[in-house]
Amino acid sequence: MCDHMFVVTGGPGSGKSTLIDALRDRGFASMPEAGRAIIRDQVQIEGTALPWADKVMFAELMLGWELRSWHEASALEKPVLMDRGVPDVVGYLTLSGLRVPAHVEAAAKTYRYNRMVFIAPYWEDIFGQDAERKQDHEEAEATNRVMADTYARFGYQLVELPKVTVEERVAFVLDHLKAG
Repeated sequence: MCDHMFVVTGGPGSGKSTLIDALRDRGFASMPEAGRAIIRDQVQIEGTALPWADKVMFAELMLGWELRSWHEASALEKPVLMDRGVPDVVGYLTLSGLRVPAHVEAAAKTYRYNRMVFIAPYWEDIFGQDAERKQDHEEAEATNRVMADTYARFGYQLVELPKVTVEERVAFVLDHLKAG
């Protein structure tokens, strides 16, 4: 387990990346979200590892990305904010109604993060769709529930982010990091 690696998870459009960007501006290290980068790359090369084309291949690419991020972050000595983690791949497959392969389950059990995981709830006021985020609000809410269940199943303690300004969320996270 890497106690200095803190996952921020939740549904799409819930302010995860915005929060992580704000904390990075304050000097924190961070690892980017796999899904958006994979979608951008796959669209650019006309690939099929996309959530609307080949969900299994998309999940495999996300797993590879998350493992690379885990290894990169584990080498750092200061706190690192992870824009999602390996259990998110389990959650994605579960949400998609797909079987979770044994190697994905094993990865989530093996590559651990700090026990405290921040979860951003669905927030209608900030939710929006774009070229990479095609989910509607029902799927965003379902994603949040599945991620909460998945991280809890793997023994993580969920800390729900409040629906407040970015600066207030930053203060909330900083308070929890100091207390933890």
